[in-house]
Amino acid sequence: MTKVSWVVKATELANCNCAYGCPCQFNDLPTHGHCRAVVGFLIETGHFGDVSLDGLRAVGLYAWPGPVHEGKGTMQLVIDERADAAQRDALLKIMTGEETEDMATMWWVFAAMSPTRLEPLFRPIEIEIDVDRRRGRFVVPGLVETTGEPIRNPVTGAEHRVRIDLPNGFEYRLAEIGSGTTKAAGGIELDLAGTYAQFAHIHLNNAGIVA
Repeated sequence: MTKVSWVVKATELANCNCAYGCPCQFNDLPTHGHCRAVVGFLIETGHFGDVSLDGLRAVGLYAWPGPVHEGKGTMQLVIDERADAAQRDALLKIMTGEETEDMATMWWVFAAMSPTRLEPLFRPIEIEIDVDRRRGRFVVPGLVETTGEPIRNPVTGAEHRVRIDLPNGFEYRLAEIGSGTTKAAGGIELDLAGTYAQFAHIHLNNAGIVA
């Protein structure tokens, strides 16, 4: 069956419970043996079939009892309340791996590894991300607040810049790495401070990263 054509070009800010570097990026086990994470997306341009996704926002919250690849995870998606019914349906399909080739995007992988899916929420999302400066924040009032900033040199306090280059990744080609803080309540609780954060430009479609 022919899949509905979709494409998303966006910036993202992610924060997880691992140490800087995030072992997942290197096919290693998570720092504390389990994974808890939140990711915010600010869509610059995009479409799902003939449904425009330009300017919309979304957040994904995730928790796995072990490494992501072992599954048994729980996820909850938050979609921009400004999205109309067609746009909500489109974003939910993209972020649960529908209309996507197997293992082509991080959304497909996260959804496949999360048999427990909490009811999606449609809420206002405040978000701002500056990838190059390694700064950003997003807020879903009453649910989650995440901030990202540069890693600091422990001696001088100077900003430390480091990047991860993934030529064959399924999320980004290049990510700026920073330090993140998150507080989240509700179905997936998070209390992170000074843990791995990444800032990236993403450009994805049904088959994965757009070259």
